[in-house]
Amino acid sequence: MIDRLQKLDLRGAVLAVGLLALLALPAIGDVYITRLATRFLIYALAALGLDLILGYGGMVSFGHAMFLGIGMYVTGILFHHGITSAFIAWPAAIAATALIATVVGALALRTSGVYFIMVTLAFGQMLYFFGVGLAPYGGDDGMPMPGRNTLGGLIDLRDHAVFYYFVLAVLLITLVLAYRLVNARFGMAILGIASNERRMRALGFPTFRYKLACFVVAAVISGIAGIFVANQNNFISPAVMHWTQSGDLMVMVILGGAGTLFGAIVGAMVYLIMAEVLAGFTAHWLAVFGPVLLLIVLFGKHGVYGAIPKKPLFGVRIRPRAEATAP
Repeated sequence: MIDRLQKLDLRGAVLAVGLLALLALPAIGDVYITRLATRFLIYALAALGLDLILGYGGMVSFGHAMFLGIGMYVTGILFHHGITSAFIAWPAAIAATALIATVVGALALRTSGVYFIMVTLAFGQMLYFFGVGLAPYGGDDGMPMPGRNTLGGLIDLRDHAVFYYFVLAVLLITLVLAYRLVNARFGMAILGIASNERRMRALGFPTFRYKLACFVVAAVISGIAGIFVANQNNFISPAVMHWTQSGDLMVMVILGGAGTLFGAIVGAMVYLIMAEVLAGFTAHWLAVFGPVLLLIVLFGKHGVYGAIPKKPLFGVRIRPRAEATAP
C-alpha cells in the first residue's frame, strides 16, 4: 500500500480528477453543457488519432480532417438513404476511411518533409471540394441528418447524457488501445523511424509498411470521431474537411503536448474551452487567443500536459518500517 502511494504523482492525480469530473458532468443536468462536453470529447478523439502520426511518427499532415469528414459523410449519406442502424453504417464508415487512408498514405508516404505536408493538404482539399460538389447531399450548404443512428434498442443514443457516456467510453477504450500500441514493438519501431528512418531500414524494418499502418490507424480513429460529429450535430457539411480544420487539430495536439496521447486529449479540451470562453466575451476572440497560444507554445515546449510536473504527490518519501529501523 505504501509503495502504491509513493508511485502517485501530480500528473496522475490531475488526470484522475479530470476523469472523475468527466464522469460526473452529466449529473449537472444541463443539456447545453452536456452537448458541449460531448463535442470536446469527439474532437479529443480526432486529436488522439492525429497524435499517433504527428507526435510519434513525425508525419505532419495538413489533411487529417478529411478522415473526420469521410466518417461523417458516409454516416450521413447512408442515413439519408434509410440505413439508420449503427451496426451497418459505422463499419461502412470505418471501412471507407481505412480504404481512402490506405490510398492517400501509399502515395503521400513516398515523400517526406514539406512534400508530405503538401500532398496531404492537396488530398484534403480535393475531398473538401468533392463534398462541395455533392449537390444531391446539400453541396456547400451541407445536409441535415434527421436523427441519430440506432443500436438495435441496446443503447438510446438520442438521449444526450447516454450519447455523452458512449463517446466517453469509446475515447477511453481508444486511449487504452493506443497506449498499448505505442508501447509495443510497433510503437517502438514508429519512434525509431521518426528518429532515423535510414538506420531502421538498414536494420531490416519495412519502414514504409509501418508508417502506412500507423497512418491508417490514425485515420480510422479520426473517422470514428467523424461518425460522432454527424450524430452530434445531426448535420453533415464539407466545412469539416477544410484544411483549417486540420490546422485546428494540429494546434490541439501541439498545445497539449505531441507524442503523449494524454496531451492530445488535454490539448483538445483546453483549445475548445478557451475558444468557447473567449468567444463569449468578444467577437474578435482570435486576436486574444493567438497571443495566448503563442505564449504557451514558446514557454511550454512540451505543451500543457508536459507542464504538469511528475513529482510525487507526497513530498516526503514514506519508508517501509524495516528500512526505517535498519542501522
